[in-house]
Amino acid sequence: MPPSAPSAAMVGREAELAVVRGLFERAVDGTPAAVLVEGEAGIGKSRLLREFGDEIATRADVHVGWCLDLGASRTPFGPLTGILRSIVARLGADRVRDELGVGVEGLGMLLPELNPTDRSQTSPDRLRDAIAALIDAAAAHAPQVLVVEDLHWADESTLALLSYLLRALARGRILLVLTCRSDDVRRGDAVSRFIGESTRARLLERVAVERLEASAVRQLAEAITGEPLSDAALDRIHERAEGVPFFVEELAGCSAGPLPGSLRDLLLARFDRLGDDARRVVQVVSGAERPLTHRLVTRLAGLPEDRLDEGIREATLSGILVVIDEDYRFRHALLREAVHDDLLPGERARLHRAYAEALEADDSGGADPAALAYHWQLAQDDRRALAAAVTAMLDAKSRFAFASAARFGELALDLWIQVPDAASVVGVERLELLRTLGSVLRNAGDGERALAVVTLALDEVDPETVDPRMHARLLRDRAYYLMNLGRAGSIPVLERALATLEGRVDDDRLRASILNQLASRHMIAGRLVEAIALATEAGERARRAGSDDEQSIAANVRGGALAHLGDLDAGHREYALALRLAKGTNAEMRYRVNYSDLLGLLGRYTDAIRVAEDGLAPARAFGVERTTGALMTQNMAVPLLERGEVEQVEEILARELAQRTLRISHMYSTMTRVRVLSWRGRHDEAAEILREWHPSFEETGRVERQIWYDEVMMRVAVAEGGGDFARALDEIRRMLADDGPVFLHQRRLLLEAGWMIAELRASGADVGDAVDEVRAAWVGQPTQLLDDAWGRILDAFLSPSISTMRAAVDLADHDDVPVTFRVSTRLALARLLVDAGDRTAAAPVLADALREAERLGHVPLTRIVGAFSAASGLAAVSATVHSADSDPLTAREGQVLALIAEGLSNRQIGERLFISAKTVSVHVSAVLRKLGVSTRTEAAVIKKKSEFMASGQHAVLR
Repeated sequence: MPPSAPSAAMVGREAELAVVRGLFERAVDGTPAAVLVEGEAGIGKSRLLREFGDEIATRADVHVGWCLDLGASRTPFGPLTGILRSIVARLGADRVRDELGVGVEGLGMLLPELNPTDRSQTSPDRLRDAIAALIDAAAAHAPQVLVVEDLHWADESTLALLSYLLRALARGRILLVLTCRSDDVRRGDAVSRFIGESTRARLLERVAVERLEASAVRQLAEAITGEPLSDAALDRIHERAEGVPFFVEELAGCSAGPLPGSLRDLLLARFDRLGDDARRVVQVVSGAERPLTHRLVTRLAGLPEDRLDEGIREATLSGILVVIDEDYRFRHALLREAVHDDLLPGERARLHRAYAEALEADDSGGADPAALAYHWQLAQDDRRALAAAVTAMLDAKSRFAFASAARFGELALDLWIQVPDAASVVGVERLELLRTLGSVLRNAGDGERALAVVTLALDEVDPETVDPRMHARLLRDRAYYLMNLGRAGSIPVLERALATLEGRVDDDRLRASILNQLASRHMIAGRLVEAIALATEAGERARRAGSDDEQSIAANVRGGALAHLGDLDAGHREYALALRLAKGTNAEMRYRVNYSDLLGLLGRYTDAIRVAEDGLAPARAFGVERTTGALMTQNMAVPLLERGEVEQVEEILARELAQRTLRISHMYSTMTRVRVLSWRGRHDEAAEILREWHPSFEETGRVERQIWYDEVMMRVAVAEGGGDFARALDEIRRMLADDGPVFLHQRRLLLEAGWMIAELRASGADVGDAVDEVRAAWVGQPTQLLDDAWGRILDAFLSPSISTMRAAVDLADHDDVPVTFRVSTRLALARLLVDAGDRTAAAPVLADALREAERLGHVPLTRIVGAFSAASGLAAVSATVHSADSDPLTAREGQVLALIAEGLSNRQIGERLFISAKTVSVHVSAVLRKLGVSTRTEAAVIKKKSEFMASGQHAVLR
């Protein structure tokens, strides 16, 4: 191999390689690990992994998959298909079938040669489970190293599956290695969100590959040239390469002569020295987004066999091409990009036409629709590019890869106007394409684009000539997308859809669908009687059409409306009917969304979580986790918060914020987020989010009464978090004065008002009028709810006595009472006992309140209980070190404080907790601030004092 070939030993990467080695050893011991190797183009990420792969070749199975550069329209699950095929090849197809059993059907979506599977036989959920099961099975035979190269080109379906695997593979000998060009990741894009979320959740280690120091540049350059370099030559190389190993390699071959004038010239320097046949081979390979087989290179190059062999040999000996697994590829992607960009426009178009024709002629049936769309587009053949884009969209949609499907659909839309007979080319009318694209965009979580697409379609409709069914469906879709965005206007659009069908179309099922949607909008707006009438008509038409699902949806709407009108028994009966009638997934999921919401409003938290949780599986199965699934997730989050499982709620919110969901779903989760932040004592942050989202809540609250109530809940939470109980109570009193429809959402806020009244009464405020207003509103609730646990707790707050408050304490310990009332009722009882002079009885009650507040991590309650403890002289020993007027320490801060007390430095603490010294510094600052001290020694004294107070001994600090 000539001196210019990259044959030198790797230099300057000992630290990075040590990290990957360490993670591999951890994986070999049975603890899965994942690492992201990141750095700019040419920095040596792939070289680092090749070195690592060579080291472990005899100890593990290594499987590599590449994310391919197909522009904006990327292949769904691109790199994972190659990895799975490699695993199956290593294990053998028969063994895989035996190991996975019926689970092998899920793999058929990506590996049809293993088990042909169509969309109706599987789902994203089963696909994910099958992939995880296959990896687990392989890891039982040998350690598995799964390498995903070029994550910066990954599609969203790949990222979603990787995110799942990072969480699902909790045991086994598995190391997942990802490489990524950091300079190709844009802030806020899908790859950036994936990396950020995985890092925050500590699912992914990150290894940054930095530029080489001057000494390492010398070592690498001299290894390539085979002789010492003068300082002048080295300076030239170091200045131009800027420490990037790939550029050092390229420049080292030019060190004896003039250096190329630009980066492009540098990258093409090797290419320019090739003979004509070798140049032809390299140009052909530059058009490929993946490794090329010898058969395909032979076909595309068009050279006689002997000349082709010589051309390939010269291209590989030059260090431009490499042979991996009998396929040809560029040594580095930067070289491919340079050669491809150097082609003349006509050359480039002809090359990609040849590729597309070769893929279509492939009789193996393995042509990738995404690759065909890419090549036909670069071939500038609009007709074939359009057909390929539509095929790729439908293929991605069938595999539940909605984000990828949306990109191909938008490409098809761009190409449509370039093709005169587009409809005949793709076999789909333009309006139908627009409808499909709108649905795909909505399921991908892009509600704004979905609305824009359906609006475009309606602008193109001629009411006199268009099929009225198509017109009505487009109007129904527009209303649906407006609803997803929390915008006004759905009701008149749906009424227009019904008018479009009137006297022209006899289609009971379609009319039932539109009537159900219209009934739902009336119910959400609070026009409950109208909603019941419309849903009843929808149910009758659905019965005539034989549609159980539309009958189910009609019963669903009636159930919600009846419940909010106060007829809870009838509401439950309608929901039971809705479940019995639901045959399809859409009807069942609508039942689970709405019924879990009702159960949560009634305080049946365990039932609400169960109903919603059972609906998440079909939501994932049909790829609508970001849409319908997000609503069910929110219907789980609120009951979980009421039960005090705040950490689980924080995890749910982190996942929701990391993915694109519909605007209306974001609004629901924002309410929960504000409550959680207030719970955690982050009052200023909660207030800022409330200010930011107020315009959206105000707009949507005009058409969705639930959103109106949600903003009231946010305002109350923020006021409480800031200790302003008067303002919080005023918010509820303004709610009671509003003349809009009354929903069951009012119950929880009335119960909260009881606690606020108790706090204000304790401060000496006059709460007589507020007591009367809250009691009157409670009496106006459905009769079957008046004498439940909530009602008796509220009555104890409104008319307090020691006996009623003792009963309230017992009731508050029930599972279906918001867990914060375990603290507030005990605090109220302790106050009554102190006022009665029974301090002995008050002390344990107060201690229980403090322990419960700290267990919940509820900062405002902890402060209030602590303040009363200090004021009453009944100070209880806190389980968490804090001062009465400061935030309690988080679990991590408590660990840091314990290590400070041991006398450890920041670096030593970081090593003990496996976090960086910089992160430790942040925690130390927080600890000192919360404890109200200025030095580590003072913090250690407080820690020791707390420990000895708990044990009844005197504190001694040595």
